[in-house]
Amino acid sequence: MARVASLGLAFAAAVTLSGCQFIQEDINKSLNALSGKGDARQQADLAASRVTTIGVNAYLWQAALDTLSFAPLAQTDSAGGVIVTDWYANPSSPGERVKVTATILDQDLRADALRVAASRQVMQGGQWIEAPVAAATVQKLEEIILTKARDLRRAAIAG
Repeated sequence: MARVASLGLAFAAAVTLSGCQFIQEDINKSLNALSGKGDARQQADLAASRVTTIGVNAYLWQAALDTLSFAPLAQTDSAGGVIVTDWYANPSSPGERVKVTATILDQDLRADALRVAASRQVMQGGQWIEAPVAAATVQKLEEIILTKARDLRRAAIAG
């Protein structure tokens, strides 16, 4: 008898909860239709500064991938927000190569949510030797990525 009562109670709770979800969705649809915000609300959600379906800010992620596409990618981790390129040598200067790491640190589209690091090597005596990277190079890469991310967000707002 207790078993039948428990099953009946569980069934009643399941029906009640599913009804609540249906009612909540119906109310939201009605309110959006009355206010005329149905499509605008969806666009606003898409263009929010915190788009994180992959674990990090999607605008920063896409912008970093686009910016670093000049070099072959060695490692990408969208959940952790890390992009590491393989060594890249510019055909116009084959005695020099660079490796870039971009790390997305936050889910929001902010300037401090991105960190770029670069390594540079030059060929000397048939061996690759570590060489300094100009600070302006790393800053310029960060600026390019942030600008692209903001452009992607603006494009999402525009529709």
